[in-house]
Order: sequence, then C-alpha cells, then structure tokens
Amino acid sequence: MASSYDYDDASLDSRHTRPPSAGQGSAGTDQGYDPNFVPDSVKTFVVHLYRHIREKNVYEIHQMYDGSFQRLSDRMFRESPWPSVEAIAPYVDNDHVFCLLYREMWFRHLYARLSPTGRQRVESWDNYCSLFSVVLHGVVNMQLPNQWLWDMVDEFVYQFQSYCQYRAKLKNKTEEELQLLRQYDQAWNVYGVLNYLQALVEKSAITDVLEREKEGLEQFAATDGYDYEGGTSNVLKMLGYYSMIGLLRVHCLLGDYHTGLKCLAPIDISQQGVYNVVIGSHISTIYHYGFANLMLRRYVEAIREFNKILLYILKYKQFHQKSPQYDQILKKNEQMYALLAICLSLCPQNNLVEENVNSQLRDKYNEKMTKMLRYDDEAYAVYDELFTYACPKFITPSAPVLEEPLTNYNQDAYRLQLKLFLYEVKQQQLLSGVRSFLKLYSTISIGKLAAYMEVDEPTLRTILMTYKHKMHAVDGDGKIIPNADVDFYISEDIVHVVESKPTKRYGDYFLRQILKFEEMIGELDRIKMD
Repeated sequence: MASSYDYDDASLDSRHTRPPSAGQGSAGTDQGYDPNFVPDSVKTFVVHLYRHIREKNVYEIHQMYDGSFQRLSDRMFRESPWPSVEAIAPYVDNDHVFCLLYREMWFRHLYARLSPTGRQRVESWDNYCSLFSVVLHGVVNMQLPNQWLWDMVDEFVYQFQSYCQYRAKLKNKTEEELQLLRQYDQAWNVYGVLNYLQALVEKSAITDVLEREKEGLEQFAATDGYDYEGGTSNVLKMLGYYSMIGLLRVHCLLGDYHTGLKCLAPIDISQQGVYNVVIGSHISTIYHYGFANLMLRRYVEAIREFNKILLYILKYKQFHQKSPQYDQILKKNEQMYALLAICLSLCPQNNLVEENVNSQLRDKYNEKMTKMLRYDDEAYAVYDELFTYACPKFITPSAPVLEEPLTNYNQDAYRLQLKLFLYEVKQQQLLSGVRSFLKLYSTISIGKLAAYMEVDEPTLRTILMTYKHKMHAVDGDGKIIPNADVDFYISEDIVHVVESKPTKRYGDYFLRQILKFEEMIGELDRIKMD
C-alpha cells in the first residue's frame, strides 16, 4: 500500500503548512510570547470588530475578519498565538458571545500556525460546545458574514478529524498526554460532533426554508441567507445550512457515504445556491459529494459534478490568489482531477467532460489513465496511488484502548477504505476489455466474443452479468440508474449492442470559434499597415 498517506497534523490540510519555529514544541511556549500583552493594533481590531458586530455591519465585519485579521496574523503572530481572551475581554465590555467568537478565531489561528497541545485541543472543544449552545439555546441577534460562519463549521469538523488522528497515535505519547486522554474521554466524541451539527440543522429549520424556496415562498438564495432588513439573525440559519455540508464531510470521514448524501439532500447542488457563494464551501461540498458517489458506484453523477467544479476553478481561481484559502483551493483542485481520472477509468464518459477540463486531465494523468485500463499489477498500483492522494483523511472515531503495548491505529480506517476500493476495482478488471469489443460491433455471437476474450462461454456470461451489475447503480431515491455509455442485451446467444449517442454541443463549438475569431480581428487591428 502507498506509504505517502500519513496523518501528521501538518499534512492534514494545506492550511497547516507553517511548522513551529525552532525550539517551539507547542503553542504558547515561545519565550517571547506573553498571552496578557495586547498590542495597540489588536486593541483597535477587537474594539472595532466588536462595534461592527453590535451594529450588524456585515460588510465591515467581513473586511475585518477576512482582511485585517489575516494581515495582523501575518505581521505580528506568525509564530505565536494571539493575545488571550482574558486579556482582550476588558476592551469589549467582557461580552460573553464576542469572547467565544474571539476564542474560536484564536484556536483556528493556533491550529493553522502552530502545534496545539492535547489540552488546547480539549479547550477548543469546550469553546465550540459553549458557542454552539449559545446559538442553539440563547437569543442571537447578530449578522455575521457567510465566510466566517462557513469557516466555523469547517474548522469544527477539521479539528474533530485532527483530534481523532492525534489520539490514534499512541506509540510516542507521554504519560501526561495519556492521562489527558483518560480524563477527557468525551472530548471530540463522534456522537457529540454529530449531535451538534444535527441540532443546528434542526433548530434552524433550514430544510423547511429550502422547501419553501423551491415553492417560491422564500428568498433564501437570492439574499445569500442574510436579512437585509436587519430584523433577524442569519447566524443560526446559516450554521444550520453549512452543518448539512459538515455532516456530509463527517460521514465521508467515517466511510458512511449513503448517510452523508442523505444529509446533503435538501441542498439542490444542480442549481446555484448559497453553498457556492463561499469558495471553500463550494469546493468542499462538491469534493465530498463526488467522492461519496464514486464509492457508491454512481460514476456518472460524480463525473458530472467534478467536471462542473473543475471548470469553475479553471475560470475563476485567479480571483482567489490573495485569499487565505488559495493553497487549499489548489490542493482540492488536484485531488478532484485524480478522482475524475479514477471515475473515467472505471466508467468512461468522455462526453460529460468539458474540453478544457479534459485537456487539463490529459496533461496530468493521460499516462496513468492508460495504465489503469490494463488492470494488471501496475494498474492496481496506479489506482492505489491516486486513491491515496485524493481520498479524505478517514478516521477511526472510537476512543483508544490505553493499555500496553500502545500502538498507532491512525491508518486503520484508510487501509480498510483502500482495501474495499481495490476490491471493487478487481471485480471490474475484465470489464474494459468487454467494453472495447462491444464498441466495435452492433451484434456479435457469444461464442465469437468468448474467443476474442480468451475465456469459455460460461465465464463470458458471468463477465457480461458483472458488466450489467457494475454499470448500474442505485440513486438516492432507490431507483436503478445506468452508468455505461455502451449497453447491450442478449437474444438467442447473440449480443446486441446499444451505444448511447452523445448530444452534440453546437453552442460550445460556435462560442469557441467566435472567441478565436475576435482574437484574430483584435490582432489584425493592432497591425499597422504600411
């Protein structure tokens, strides 16, 4: 199996690329760091952010959250945490909710720039519990930017994933760390994480909102979830909306793809929606949706959605170059090309892939896709490599057994998912050969096809039945859907081939030619005639 699949915290996410400085083993141990010292620029930041939140000025909150916080972090806190919440509390009237929000940002910065200790991981869990409890059971009248609310849910799931990997590496744990795991055995408990996300979905009544929107009774997508009249808070509603995406991600990490897709079902991803207003939300949704469909053999659906998001990134990624999420966008982009290569190797559907995306795919994976069609040991190695590179960082959610000898089990879930995937690949090893022959004929006898395949007739019938089975899948409504672009039926020992004809995209062709023509006209206009 590929050994590149590792669960070090630094490799979990491209956001976590800066290691601690030399001699700085964990957050807050830098000798020059004083958690109680608040620089003037930080005082100004928290005072203004607090005021804008009180005034429900979403535009200014977004500018400070997405701009000022990042700039201050880069300039002043590259290798140390922000000042403690106790130090900044006096400047914000000791406001309980603001302090919870500040600590959520504080821990997010800690995870991104440093190495959190076991105790800090537990403290972050406690802070999320307090923050979500206020949202669920208190009276919240804030308006917060969607970017912040998405990051909140995204980071909550990420830190759960990170903690599961942290506690699964028992081999080199100190006695103090083991004692902490025993003492706080309910921290980042999988049921607690799922319950909070599900509670946010239910309390926000977001599924009802989306249903009313389909009936034209609600303007949720049109307003991006905000209340521009300033009457009601968007916090609970948007946290509930993003929690559906969070639940999809958690269930993918657990290997429960059917439940994950069921959680996302209220969001119609075939339409423009609030999920694609924030680039991180858009990419995370389609990445996990596509991966879940791949694992459920719904290849056509996975290919269709990967194609759309990869085309979107190709067109608009330059607009996100200054975004803190840019590295993550590029990483997920590469992973989705790898997943698309897997899908197309298992279920060729080139008519679903846009020309520019296909060109990029061939540049990256043409040689490997050729190998994957052979289904020999080298092909399995390529499937192994691409799956390992592109899959989510699977987790084992159960608490560790803290008895000697201590072992690491952080890769067990990954190995299981890889084993299941390669088992599926092995079952399909002869299907590409059958497909190649079927594309050459409109009718062919069983005996002749068996001779070409170099197998006996009973074996060929088994292969054909396997093709029928593997090229069909069950969708979310329980309906059987075809995946193959070449189908067949057998009548009196004759195989009759039915090849689907792709719809020709005349519009795309003419648009490309018009653009080329306009470029030529522009170049001719710039040429000075003698």
